[in-house]
Amino acid sequence: MQEPQNPSEAVTDAWVRLIRGGREVAGRIEADLKQAGFPPLAWYDVLLSLKKAAEGRRTPREIEREVLFEQYNLSRLLDRMEAEGLVRRIPYPGDRRRQLIEITEEGRALQRRMWAVYGPAISRYVGCRLAEGEAAELARLLQKLVSNET
Repeated sequence: MQEPQNPSEAVTDAWVRLIRGGREVAGRIEADLKQAGFPPLAWYDVLLSLKKAAEGRRTPREIEREVLFEQYNLSRLLDRMEAEGLVRRIPYPGDRRRQLIEITEEGRALQRRMWAVYGPAISRYVGCRLAEGEAAELARLLQKLVSNET
């Protein structure tokens, strides 16, 4: 069995900059949302996932697969969001052991209000630093790292 090779310096640099860049930009956007009085990005992420779903509903497992940010305890996050009236749990048709998470009108309204801060932040921290062609090229290159498995 052949030993895996160590990555080249260029590959290592790409890895480090990918992680640092993503963490830095996400942190800046989180700070903008917090300053505007909004909950964390993870809340927006869940609300957007639900908004895009048929009838505004998904199973918790579908939400986990759809969201951009790691959710180590999605159940606890959903509990907090439900307590705020942003989502509700409803029985899964034909299976009492499962449930669906449904976005509420309050959740839809919060998602729209958060986008008013989030969208411009993406432009400020990404769009203003990359030409349109550079952004398209970066997206194309990063797609190569994304698994197509769903």
